[in-house]
Amino acid sequence: MQQITRKFKIISVVGARPNFMKVAPVHRAFAKYADRVEHHIVHTGQHYDAAMSDAFFSDLDMPAPSFFLGVGSGSHATQTAKIMTEFERVCLDMKPDFVMVAGDVNSTIGCSLTAVKLGIATAHIEAGLRSFDRTMPEEINRIATDAICDWLFVTEQSGMDNLLATGSPAERVKFVGNTMIDSMHYAMPKAKASTILRELSLESKKYCLVTLHRPSNVDEPEQLRFLLETLADLSKHRKIVFPLHPRTRKNIERFGLQSLTEAAPGLLTIEPQGYVSFLALMRSADFILTDSGGIQEETTALGVPCLTLRDTTERPVTCELGTNILIPPTSENIRSAIDTTLNGERKAGHIPPLWDGNAAERIVEIIVNQCLIP
Repeated sequence: MQQITRKFKIISVVGARPNFMKVAPVHRAFAKYADRVEHHIVHTGQHYDAAMSDAFFSDLDMPAPSFFLGVGSGSHATQTAKIMTEFERVCLDMKPDFVMVAGDVNSTIGCSLTAVKLGIATAHIEAGLRSFDRTMPEEINRIATDAICDWLFVTEQSGMDNLLATGSPAERVKFVGNTMIDSMHYAMPKAKASTILRELSLESKKYCLVTLHRPSNVDEPEQLRFLLETLADLSKHRKIVFPLHPRTRKNIERFGLQSLTEAAPGLLTIEPQGYVSFLALMRSADFILTDSGGIQEETTALGVPCLTLRDTTERPVTCELGTNILIPPTSENIRSAIDTTLNGERKAGHIPPLWDGNAAERIVEIIVNQCLIP
């Protein structure tokens, strides 16, 4: 009589926009092992906008999540507590063999802590990154998640160095590459076919793309004022496309700074974009101003100059090998960096090791052949 072997149940968690890009290629890679693995996506709803969420799932060809927890916004403590409570119910109901978390958002630490306490083997995608700035909530999430997860999947050499220096077992730390870059490769044909530039009356390499959302940049009235004034000045020399993060839009209105964007005709503020449209805007930008983590990686992979308006970065390979330049966000530093860029002095970068579009395949192969023990 033939023995029937049950499938392993694996949960991957998404909670915020960057998680979609990190998990989508992993889901596709598991399809190769459909006879052995049952893969489920759990969406915590940490950041949720129906239109944007649907767009991301569609852009990345992700299935509807098996569970949507709907935790919503709140303080870090409130949100993390809701995530843990709701995810515990899922784990008790599904009894997964393995849980995967990605990145550094509250869903990452909340779900990993829940799974580990339930005795479920847990892995962290994008492990080991460090800004060494503990005022960033994301840094605390990174440190805590890496400390408790069983398996640690690393995107760049600094992650290996950080984890091994703090005692993570070498046999559980795997340098696999970057699944965000997998998503970029996968979506590139759609991005090349996108009509977003035509819709916004933009010419390739004739505009600057800007994103700002870090509390250190947008929560302080004077800092936000100075950044908007800087963008208004830059718009005299280069057209600017500025998708407004909800936090940034809210603070512009709260601090009464709308006139700074409305009075600059070359500054185009738009709604947040889906993944494909935003990728199309990134690949055709002359250069990018940002305080995002993931955009530092994507611009390096695209070969687009990136000025990151932060004092620290948890992704140093983007500066060491890539096109990224870290700019402490003061008036003198930013204006100097912009002038240098406008004058044609651009940083030539290289694509980091294993950022080849195949990171998810490496991760899934390790999980199936090493992590899952019948």
